[in-house]
Amino acid sequence: QVQLVESGGGLVQAGGSLRLSCAASGSISRINVMGWYRQVPGKQRDMVATITSGGETTYAESVKGRFTISISRDNANKTVYLQMNSLKPEDTAVYSCNARIWTALGKLLNYWGQGTQVTVSS
Repeated sequence: QVQLVESGGGLVQAGGSLRLSCAASGSISRINVMGWYRQVPGKQRDMVATITSGGETTYAESVKGRFTISISRDNANKTVYLQMNSLKPEDTAVYSCNARIWTALGKLLNYWGQGTQVTVSS
């Protein structure tokens, strides 16, 4: 009964920007960590960034130092965002939202969104 729905992916030229959104809905008591992961064909899914309910962020080494990528969340609306500026072709991947959620039944479970394609053309 819990869903994560992503939006905001698409095709963009190198140097462009995208803002990904992921909204959680359903029988949710509380959301702990939320995050974004990405995967390219033939490779494992890698963490891009995570954010706690208190706003503490973690970024993958591959994107750390790129001040053009930023994760944020709106706790009231159960939504997490990933702002990506100055995109590069190597950022092309399927981006998936993840959340650790306390359900209304008192279970702490891990949920994934369906994924959204981000394609950066050179």
